[in-house]
Amino acid sequence: MFRKYFLLCLACCGIATTQTSAQTLTISVSNRADFVCKDAPIVIDLHNYLPAGTRITSAIVTDAAGVEYASQLDDLDDDLVADELSFTATMPAKTTASFVATLSNTDPQRQYPARVTAFMKLWDQKFQFPRINSIEFRGSERPLDTYNAIYGHGAMWESEYGGFRVYMDHRQSIDIYGKPRPSLVLNKTNFYATRDDIKNGLGCDILFAGQSVSVGSFRGWLDNQTTYIDSVEARGQRVIASGPVRSIVEVWDRNWFYRGRTLQMRQRYTMFAGHRDVHFECWLQGTDDASTFATGVQKLETANEGFIENTGLAGSWGRNIPDKAATDLVEGVGLGIRVPRPFLRETREDDTNYLCLLRPRQGFIAYDFAICASMEEQGFKSSQEWFSWLRQWDREKRNRLDITVSLLPTTEERNLHYTPATLIIFFEEGAQQEVLSAAQRYGCTVLYTFQQMNGCAVRIPATKSVEESIAYFKRLSSVLQVQRDEVIQMR
Repeated sequence: MFRKYFLLCLACCGIATTQTSAQTLTISVSNRADFVCKDAPIVIDLHNYLPAGTRITSAIVTDAAGVEYASQLDDLDDDLVADELSFTATMPAKTTASFVATLSNTDPQRQYPARVTAFMKLWDQKFQFPRINSIEFRGSERPLDTYNAIYGHGAMWESEYGGFRVYMDHRQSIDIYGKPRPSLVLNKTNFYATRDDIKNGLGCDILFAGQSVSVGSFRGWLDNQTTYIDSVEARGQRVIASGPVRSIVEVWDRNWFYRGRTLQMRQRYTMFAGHRDVHFECWLQGTDDASTFATGVQKLETANEGFIENTGLAGSWGRNIPDKAATDLVEGVGLGIRVPRPFLRETREDDTNYLCLLRPRQGFIAYDFAICASMEEQGFKSSQEWFSWLRQWDREKRNRLDITVSLLPTTEERNLHYTPATLIIFFEEGAQQEVLSAAQRYGCTVLYTFQQMNGCAVRIPATKSVEESIAYFKRLSSVLQVQRDEVIQMR
């Protein structure tokens, strides 16, 4: 007599770690485009694959050849639980790559060389400028006082190719920093590069924003002109992530009185290693889709060349004097922005800016902006080169990588008579697309579709119970049966 075991959920088969403290994710990434995606960001929402409350302290990411990739875990909502795993990989055109992420809740995170960083520092009488993670000021404080309370005037972040800061006042303007060679320098210069720093190749502040939108600064829109974020109860900034793979800076405004309404606003600026562009996200409460906001890129002081398209892509190129006390230091700058169509109301131009008027979608707005400096030794030497790059960048941003993630079972799960959080669904012939669409709307990960029968295996989200998930799928008229996957014993 012998025993044979058959596991219905074939998609979850694989070698699991022998330690009970580890989980293993398999990650498949496909680039369907006909161009290479260099340092492509790959972000995994851990809540989609791990039980609620799971605390992950380390991640090791390797490819099919066993090569390890720098990665990081980020707690986005400050609840002391990692929410996302991120890493970057260069994806050749029309290829698929596989990665394995080994997660642990006991091991410390490995340290990798930083390619991005973010920080805030306080201005103090001892000139020590201690780092802080977050700060909030009352809206009644004078903007100049909050601006001067931070060393560097706001949170800073950078990749090898450029640096940024967002002002800690009612303007919340973006300022930019250029470098002749790829490097991380802001922790040394803090945007205050001396002439020796410039001589030694550390770069400098390269833009005078004035009353403009600079590059990607978020603005209100009133009486056909941009407005600052005035009349707030409180405003704050915090650093969510500081490399090695990505940096995230958050800005918020409590009770912003805007066009007769009281809004709650939260913004995030995300920058990945190997990139010169920043992804901006904004969440608004108290507004509707009819509201209008603004962003864009400024026109440079001297020899400006620029364009703006009704697709939401705009760019400028020219020269300016960032420090009016050092008029001999003239900097060449390239600016760019792209606003996806769902958030674009219209484009227009004034004497100072190329403007994109924004509309929220269910309280959300997103766009991207990018910079270059003419001082870059291997960079752009003309407006034509910069504008050509912007158009290719826009094309790349519209290309989405296909990312599929599966959670391999742990040793304990293999000893159970079922795999937790995995359901087998059988349905009528011809109903596969309906069921798979319903699974995606519910937040499930489709693990496998059976070839010899009308069925599929899905992993339910960690926020849903097995019982309510079974009830959800049973409500579909085309579903014949829903069950947990089981280990069936055959004699």
